[in-house]
Amino acid sequence: MPKKKVTDTKIYVLDTNILLHEPLAFLSFKEHDVVVPMTVLEELDYIKDSKKDVARDARVSIRSMEDLLHNATPEQLVAGVSMAGRGSGVSAPSGTLSIFADHGLPIEQQVFTSNENDNRIINAALHLQGMKAPRQVVLVTKDINMRLKAKGAGLAHVEDYRTDQLVSDIKYLSKGYHVFPGNFWDKVKSVDSRSEGRDTIHTIDRKLLPEAYVNEFLIDESHSFAGLVESITEDSLEVLDLGYERMMGRSAWGISPKNIGQAMGMHALLDPHIDLVILTGPAGSGKTLLALAAALEMVVEKNMYDKIIVTRSTPEIAESIGFLPGTEEEKMAPWLAAITDSLEVLHKNDENVKGSMNYIMEKANIQFKSVNFMRGRSIQNAIVILDESQNLTASQLKTIITRCGEGTKLICSGNLAQIDSNYLSAVTSGLTYLVEKFKNFSGSATMNLDGVVRSRLAEFAETQL
Repeated sequence: MPKKKVTDTKIYVLDTNILLHEPLAFLSFKEHDVVVPMTVLEELDYIKDSKKDVARDARVSIRSMEDLLHNATPEQLVAGVSMAGRGSGVSAPSGTLSIFADHGLPIEQQVFTSNENDNRIINAALHLQGMKAPRQVVLVTKDINMRLKAKGAGLAHVEDYRTDQLVSDIKYLSKGYHVFPGNFWDKVKSVDSRSEGRDTIHTIDRKLLPEAYVNEFLIDESHSFAGLVESITEDSLEVLDLGYERMMGRSAWGISPKNIGQAMGMHALLDPHIDLVILTGPAGSGKTLLALAAALEMVVEKNMYDKIIVTRSTPEIAESIGFLPGTEEEKMAPWLAAITDSLEVLHKNDENVKGSMNYIMEKANIQFKSVNFMRGRSIQNAIVILDESQNLTASQLKTIITRCGEGTKLICSGNLAQIDSNYLSAVTSGLTYLVEKFKNFSGSATMNLDGVVRSRLAEFAETQL
């Protein structure tokens, strides 16, 4: 292949939050050059010794850059050290990595004169833009306000980090089901049906739904059919007939589905062959309640698992939960109130609600854990409920999923409209990444619960506010 001209390649200036979001992000820019300002190294140095969960990511990023640059002279660091050989495949980097000393810029070359870190990084990008013209200089940051400031200061190209973004808009995110208009059987031109025990499996033409994936639910508007894609070949789909009324008639721990979305979610939760269930949807759609009811059914009633581990990401202010009194479970209780609320709902008709809850928590061996302390564990034969997972990055979710050992089922739930993280949006959330990455995995199922069933007040607020 002909070698690209230098002016065809870009110069990417990275902000600190990019390297905290993905420590090896500097290797993701293919043939383009990457510049890390000195201010970014200072921020990483400060964060690596902090007690925040991102301290590990800062250390990984620093070690990776040091591994690449350790033999370079000061002159080579400024000019750029080749990243060739640091990866494989079409996305392997072939550009250079350099460190830019942004402290010594003459005052007349600084748009921002205040000594804030963001301002120094923008000043560095502006200086490179003038010095490296006509090459394109791009500032990459997840900080929306910094992107606005950089544009306002005259930087022509500012971007978010999109290497891990799999969908351009949240409306394209897989919902876990497909709705056929009218009657399903009116759309089917040819079908081959067979029985396997109690189950009926239909083999239909793949052209009916060319974008289908394994464990995708199929329903129709006339409520006459409900099925699940079991396997896919080049020209056919094998669909397990679930029966609309049968699905709506299922229950777990005394809870019955209020709509078809909940019914499909409950089917996935109770299926022992599905190791990962992802529940998305607005507040009040029943994600936590369904997950807990199914978990109790499988642990206490069916003895399929040994325990239930409930975890969630704690807000930034509480990443170190040590200031709260008591054991880890007691420290986590304020952040997992949604689980105890759901337990109360499940046992509200009992004579002694508090006694029932304590008995069930002991019987089902329910444990409250912080995501920050999940690293390094290996969880066997348990159900893990990961609540509020929309606030996690893809790398944080990977940390949790890789903890799950043999016989463990993971339930991830979250509302992409309630992201609290400063640097995540609905399209860059780890939950979105998880839905798309596991879409074609036969051991996972996704369900978007779109109906608010908490109350008419909650439903009105969700649609009108």
